[in-house]
Amino acid sequence: MKRDLPFSFEFIYQLFTLVIIVISVHAAYVALVRPRADAILAQQAAAQADDQAAVSPRSVFVLIRDYEQEACFILMFWAMAIMGYKAYKTSRQRALLQTDLIPLAEGEKILPEDTRDVSRQIQALPDEQRNSLLPRALLAGLQRFSTTRNIQDVAGATHTYCDTEGERLDSELSMIRYIAWAIPSIGFIGTVRGIGDALGQAHKALEGDIFEVTRSLGVAFNSTLIALVISIGLMFLLHQLQQLQERYVLDAQAYCDDKLVRHLYTQ
Repeated sequence: MKRDLPFSFEFIYQLFTLVIIVISVHAAYVALVRPRADAILAQQAAAQADDQAAVSPRSVFVLIRDYEQEACFILMFWAMAIMGYKAYKTSRQRALLQTDLIPLAEGEKILPEDTRDVSRQIQALPDEQRNSLLPRALLAGLQRFSTTRNIQDVAGATHTYCDTEGERLDSELSMIRYIAWAIPSIGFIGTVRGIGDALGQAHKALEGDIFEVTRSLGVAFNSTLIALVISIGLMFLLHQLQQLQERYVLDAQAYCDDKLVRHLYTQ
């Protein structure tokens, strides 16, 4: 007897990818980003000590060195992993639109008595395909036709089923939307922290040492800059995924109309 797992595969995938991303990004920061950034900041401090008018070029390592940027990159890669999985899953399901799930010759009709045989053909699909939107919508339409013998009810049932699935897919994007909102918020946390550190170093600026103040202000502005740039890119990918899912739902509705509804016939 097949037992249902307490957690879905998608939940396990999201948790596993989060752990891998946290380890990978933190390792990259510890081994590469922060050592390089600290070396560059030390060079800039020495140059400014020798010449107060010295202008140091901006470095990518300095822009992304702080903990807020690290958290933003972790969330970005996690959201991209989730969107990649959902896009792959939707693309696999879209492949069913190219198959003839109800093989009928042109002009051949489906009577209410034929719904059981047609349903068996769809139910014979592998589990992964049978649980997709399109086979489930077709089965719902066939069951409605067998019960009511009303073609209009079948069209309404398949469209309602597809609309409900579209709402479900949209609700599953809530975690990605939350991440896209959280990233700029983390950037603003870095801004507050950097400004607070700069105010704490104000006495050094009065003594002529402005390096620590400018470094703290750099934390404030760099964290916001990186967070906003990541958020813009993430929202673009999110809209592309949402468009892919919406097109799949609309194409599934059109498939049901073309392959099922127009072949129905009541005597």
